[in-house]
Amino acid sequence: MISKRVDNISEPETIAMAKKARELAAKGYDIISLSMGEPDFPTPDHIKNAAKAAIDANKTHYPPVAGIPELREAVCHKLKRDNKLDYKPENIVVSTGAKHSLMNTILSLVDPGDEVIVPAPYWVSYRDIITFARGIPVFVEGTLENDFKITPEQLENAITSKTKVFLFSNPCNPTGSFYNEAELRQLAKVFEKHPRIFICSDEIYEYINYVGAHYSIAQIPEMYDRTIVINGVSKGYAMTGWRIGYIAARKEIAVACEKIQGQFTSGANSIAQYAAVAALGDNLEPSKMMTAKFKERRDLVLKLVSEIKGIKTTVPHGAYYLFPDVSSFFGKTTEKGELINNGGDLALYLLNEGHVATVQGSAFGEPNCLRLSFATSNDKLTEAFARMKIALDKLK
Repeated sequence: MISKRVDNISEPETIAMAKKARELAAKGYDIISLSMGEPDFPTPDHIKNAAKAAIDANKTHYPPVAGIPELREAVCHKLKRDNKLDYKPENIVVSTGAKHSLMNTILSLVDPGDEVIVPAPYWVSYRDIITFARGIPVFVEGTLENDFKITPEQLENAITSKTKVFLFSNPCNPTGSFYNEAELRQLAKVFEKHPRIFICSDEIYEYINYVGAHYSIAQIPEMYDRTIVINGVSKGYAMTGWRIGYIAARKEIAVACEKIQGQFTSGANSIAQYAAVAALGDNLEPSKMMTAKFKERRDLVLKLVSEIKGIKTTVPHGAYYLFPDVSSFFGKTTEKGELINNGGDLALYLLNEGHVATVQGSAFGEPNCLRLSFATSNDKLTEAFARMKIALDKLK
């Protein structure tokens, strides 16, 4: 009865784990969730005030499919200010979140059988977005020893005559890894030999980085016309529920994305768009404050995890995730005699025994790891890692 298209995609593990955590919480258990990628800060007041003003001004009619002119101009301003990238409003398409922007982009570029290279670990939805477009995901594995980043040699070896797109996030969800300018230029040298390949650069965590100014691969002149920059307001401005994302791309791709979006959702929420105009303005102090707090939490969880034997981790340079290797616990048994075979078993054990929600690494292409979000308070993080240590110490 249901189409094969639906059968070929799966529910994101992040959402699945959140459901299980809510079920236990509904039964009265005190669950600390480290599973969802959402800032715990409220949307800044100047953004909320812009939304209220838009409501009072009756900005409640259908907006243009590609976004209101004010927001497309604001995106251009932001990209020029922060990234030294020159775009015109005709190059911008505003969508209902960065995930929507990604789907529009992949549907615009990928034909059945086209290959999309994705460094692993990768954001949980990449695989299914590519599959939905009837493309073929080609995963290239980064290693913990190399900060989960791929090398130019690995990229070169993955390219075939069917390669159409390279899709990655920078900073990376789930690892917090960050490709710097030198590393991006090395990858670009490979792409220069293969001019048919487009680069889809997911930069939604741009502001949440701990190593200095963000550098986009689109800033490399040879890559500018081949890169589709994906961004939005969810993470850097604490606006997850407002659902505003955007692309910046050459005109042909922007037109294609607008055409697709016109048949799916039309324009994004009008009030949220006016709020996003304010977000993309020059008041970045709230974003800087949040990033400083995330860095503080990052340093805290690195200290806490170092006190748990058997866990190996990198130091995340962006986003708000820890992605530790927990494979040393595989093969151990619980006090009830249950065997921990893999990361999924361990995540369920930590939820049921320690009442801490995490996400198994296999959802992101690395089965030896768990993703732990530190987008919550210091007190909750301290308690969560204390519970995890107690639960893991019980394994034999």
